[in-house]
Amino acid sequence: FSLKELHGIFPWLVESIFGSLDGIIVGWNLRCLQGRTNPNEYSVALDFLDPSGPMMKLVYKLQAEEYRYDFPVSYLPGPVKASIQEQVLPECSLYHNKVQFPSSGGLGLNLALNPFEYYMFYFAISLITQRNSPVTHHVSPSNSAYFILVDTYLKCFLPTEGSVLPPPSSNPGGAIPSPTPRSPAVPFSSYGMHHTSLLKRHIAHQPSVNADPASQEIWRSETLLQLEVLHYRLSISSKHHGSPAQSSYQALHAYQESFKPTEEHVLVVRLLVKHLHAFSNSLKPEPLSPSAHSHTASPLEEFKRVVIPRFVQEKLYIFLQHCFGHWPLDASFRAVLEMWLSYLQPWRYAPEKPAQSTEPLPRSVSEKWAAFIQENLLMYTKLFVGFLNRALRTDLVSPKNALMVFRVAKVFAQPNLAEMILKGEQLFLEPELVIPHRQHRLLMSPTLGGSFLSSRSPAVTDASFKVKSHVYSLEGQDFQYKQMFGAEVRNLVLKLAQLICQAQQTAKSISDHSAETMASQSFFSWFRFTTSEVNGSYTGNDLDEMGQDSIKKTDEYLEKALEYLCQIFKLSEAQLTQMMMKCGTAQDENGKKQLPDCIASENGLILTPLGRYQIINGLRRFELQYQGDTELQPIRSYENAALVRLLFRLSSMLNARFADQMEVLCSRDDFVGRLCRYHLTNPQLLQKIRYSPVLRDRTSQNLGPRISLRFLASYRTLISLLMIYFLASWFYVGPVGCTFIILIGYFLYAVIMTFFFEGWKPHEH
Repeated sequence: FSLKELHGIFPWLVESIFGSLDGIIVGWNLRCLQGRTNPNEYSVALDFLDPSGPMMKLVYKLQAEEYRYDFPVSYLPGPVKASIQEQVLPECSLYHNKVQFPSSGGLGLNLALNPFEYYMFYFAISLITQRNSPVTHHVSPSNSAYFILVDTYLKCFLPTEGSVLPPPSSNPGGAIPSPTPRSPAVPFSSYGMHHTSLLKRHIAHQPSVNADPASQEIWRSETLLQLEVLHYRLSISSKHHGSPAQSSYQALHAYQESFKPTEEHVLVVRLLVKHLHAFSNSLKPEPLSPSAHSHTASPLEEFKRVVIPRFVQEKLYIFLQHCFGHWPLDASFRAVLEMWLSYLQPWRYAPEKPAQSTEPLPRSVSEKWAAFIQENLLMYTKLFVGFLNRALRTDLVSPKNALMVFRVAKVFAQPNLAEMILKGEQLFLEPELVIPHRQHRLLMSPTLGGSFLSSRSPAVTDASFKVKSHVYSLEGQDFQYKQMFGAEVRNLVLKLAQLICQAQQTAKSISDHSAETMASQSFFSWFRFTTSEVNGSYTGNDLDEMGQDSIKKTDEYLEKALEYLCQIFKLSEAQLTQMMMKCGTAQDENGKKQLPDCIASENGLILTPLGRYQIINGLRRFELQYQGDTELQPIRSYENAALVRLLFRLSSMLNARFADQMEVLCSRDDFVGRLCRYHLTNPQLLQKIRYSPVLRDRTSQNLGPRISLRFLASYRTLISLLMIYFLASWFYVGPVGCTFIILIGYFLYAVIMTFFFEGWKPHEH
């Protein structure tokens, strides 16, 4: 096709692949396309959209002619859209010289994008656009075609080895025509307007094919990265009338929007973080001679040097803060947690291999990472405090929640990491230095407009000032820093350790309860109510469904997490012992179940805030039991409702007919009297009714000796009777014989229970 025809169909083709911006057109639905369920479509889509595939060749073909395509500003993320509509230039140089007035009769502002930018804009925004696409099977985000394409583009345009492959030229040896005249753009004001953007230098002013290929490769890398950072959505903009040292936190609140990332969204951002660590760590060692450095360093190497602090750090910090504060308190937070932990450990993606050791000792964090830790101090300290506050509100008995606490504790317990974080805090807390205003402004605004090569900050040797610059640029000059190793956070860690101990005891209690329940399933217990059935006092946990293996895992995770927390914060054995004693102050007579934390008053027990937390999260509970007449308690789920009502009428008739005879039998002092008293009376209920007028109104009229037939309405009793009759018929025993056997067996059971509870008296045998 001719370029004119390709130019006409390009926007339609992009929309057909990635879907429309309003979400009505689904497109190829790359986020749900997986090789396991649709192998043919999956492989075709990946081949077609590959960096060297037909679609990208079309992009480069149109790129050579400097075509422009309009992208509506209204579909950009909220903060960026608000900034542009207020005629304030976003800090991201991606938007420089691209915003245009609407054409005659048009509505809204547009971005005039070249083909590569237009393609990548749609690719990036398709992740955060909600679409109504029917999904008939479970979709694993990390196996989707979209996730694989993100990984492929990152490896191609941000390579850890070699350089970016140059785009294929459709006119070898020729020159790319000059760009067409641009329509006037909206007048913007920004800190970085006077800087020359590398992006503008290589896109707004297209170089010839004979230009330096190393410089030409960088604009694609920068464009891809800025669009990947667009996934953070919480972009930051600065106003011309704002403070020169305006913090990201303040700017965030100036342009905030209601936005909840999805788990798929977080996984893609984590993929970007991991790749950028590998990309940055592939930087070649600097030459000893500064002059040699200035002549040998390529644009790609310079890009690796500043890629994380310039493009990622600020927006990722805000993105993580948003997730920590708004993500539901459930196991899905694991995706956010792993993204955070991936950023905190750049050494995991370093090219050097760890030394082989015969002992599986944890790898110590090298001192060369001290600068990274200090320049990302808030990522380690403030977000750790945020995680503590989340952990204190979650159910640590759940294996998935216990695993998250274990993962964080294990990462921060790596040898030498806590010491380097403490050193960073000490540098921040050093007395302020008197700094000239212009230098202060430059260092307090690390993400100035323009590209990374436009203005490099002078080297700052003062490590303390670097840490202060990092903290104040993200949180503002008025930020009250909370020390990770201070007394306040240490108290939070002690509270978490106490909850870990309580969760371990709760898990053990659930395990013991399950074992006791299995052991109590004897044959004769099928004919009587058990305590848990009648009272309904036991409330289950997800451990009941997952079994003993999960209980064991929970205990292991919590035990190791507690051990790591003791290493990080130097908790002594005396503190742990005192904490363990506090955990066991409210045990019942069996020493297994604990009451919620409460204080005694003249009006009875009053729940403390800790006690309310324990009840809400199922860590502790009051033993609630049915206190009234067992004959009048609600019909249970394991009972036949019709039989309950029928047997109640029958037992009421028998009790009215034989009340005097039962009274005489229960008044005897011999074995028969004890047998009747045990099975026909309820002295505990009489004792409760004596002191409770409420119970007196809710019990039946006959509180003396009486017959109760309700146990026959239990499904387990009915199944047992059917099994006995079936076995009897197998041995040719008739119904009369079966009934006789059942009555004899129940009589023996009653005698045994009488001896067990009433005591054995040989002279009355």
